[in-house]
Amino acid sequence: QVQLVESGGGLAQPGGSLRLSCAASGFSISTYAMGWFRQAPGKEREFVAVISRGGGSTRYTDSVKGRFTISRDTAKNTVYLQMNSLRPEDTALYYCAKAQGQQFGVTPGYDYWGQGTQVTVSS
Repeated sequence: QVQLVESGGGLAQPGGSLRLSCAASGFSISTYAMGWFRQAPGKEREFVAVISRGGGSTRYTDSVKGRFTISRDTAKNTVYLQMNSLRPEDTALYYCAKAQGQQFGVTPGYDYWGQGTQVTVSS
């Protein structure tokens, strides 16, 4: 049974950092690309970052480039999102997801989702 469990969210000040974790079970993250998405109140879920199934390729939405880093630990079957230089506009519910195809930038490209972890950036 595929399961994704996010953790690490919380309250951060502008300019601060948080690291999100996504523990996967029921499959190996080395077999599929893994992505992070976020959804702010009243907005659609949007793509944040993806890491390839080989781990050697990553892609980010423009607004987080240079601030966020996606990585993984295959021994722990866990994907991470290191978020630095946080901004109030980063406030959202963050989800990790397992890719099912090659459309990494859109939600239909993923077949399993976690429950989300809340990130709030505020002074």
